[in-house]
Amino acid sequence: MELTIPESLHETIGGVELDYTFLDSRDVYNEGDDEETLVLETLKNQLNPMEVLLEDQRWPVLYQLSPKRKNIVAPMDLRGTDEVLEIGAGMGACTGAIAQRVKHVDCIDLSHRRCLANAYRNQAFSNICIYAGNFESIRLEKKYDVVALIGVLEYGGHYIHGAQDPYAAFLDRIYQLLKPGGRLYIAIENRLGMKYFAGSIEDHLWVPFAGIQGYDKNTKVKTFSRQELMELLGRSGYQDLYFYYPYPDYKLPSVIFSDDMLSWDAIQPLMALDAPKTRTFDDQMALMALRGKEELKTFSNSFLVEAIRP
Repeated sequence: MELTIPESLHETIGGVELDYTFLDSRDVYNEGDDEETLVLETLKNQLNPMEVLLEDQRWPVLYQLSPKRKNIVAPMDLRGTDEVLEIGAGMGACTGAIAQRVKHVDCIDLSHRRCLANAYRNQAFSNICIYAGNFESIRLEKKYDVVALIGVLEYGGHYIHGAQDPYAAFLDRIYQLLKPGGRLYIAIENRLGMKYFAGSIEDHLWVPFAGIQGYDKNTKVKTFSRQELMELLGRSGYQDLYFYYPYPDYKLPSVIFSDDMLSWDAIQPLMALDAPKTRTFDDQMALMALRGKEELKTFSNSFLVEAIRP
């Protein structure tokens, strides 16, 4: 699908503003041209996503159109006066859930197609501005109350250049964009997630046990354990870390536990849907056996972390 960027470098769809000033290439990241084109056409033509999913449940389509995607926003401390920056906003599955609770949302995404999909999905809002381009290249003047990284930090090695530790450099720049007392939210897979021990392939590299065994030094996509995230955020100056545990994962969460609520008594067995697996043991039974125990924090499949800039 050919997308033409307006010569003015600005576009408005409904109440959503799009800014292409910093877009230097098209769709440098996608999860399948056919799948993402289908999602864009679904949103542009205001089709019923659930009817589309009845016919097509390929993972990129399910991931972008499932209403469960936005559940990860529910625990975030979002206030009516907040200015929010959503980095890697993608096709806007979470953007509307943020926008309806805050004053304004600035979104960033590399892909022109994804930015358009976000705008069509959320065109009823008048408090969203979408910047197309790499976060590293976009010049932002304002400071934010909240920054959201939903499935984004793990790609720091690809899109932050010239730094010995691109993940720390990523977090350092975000720190400078936050107001004192501002909140950073990171949703990310746990490299020690129980599903990986049970045989699920690593979400980004599609290789079994890749994160558990330790990533190759040249790997540009990597996730972190709970302790590694705590240390990484601490080195960048963030404080008052608080963890949530989305289940079965942050992508399509049905239940979200927290540091203060680990009982898991009411949970039903739920499978992560994003990757095929050869099961070495029943990971749901293993997690249920740990309900109420501190070990759940170590083996949760995903995290949502709140971190504060002092």
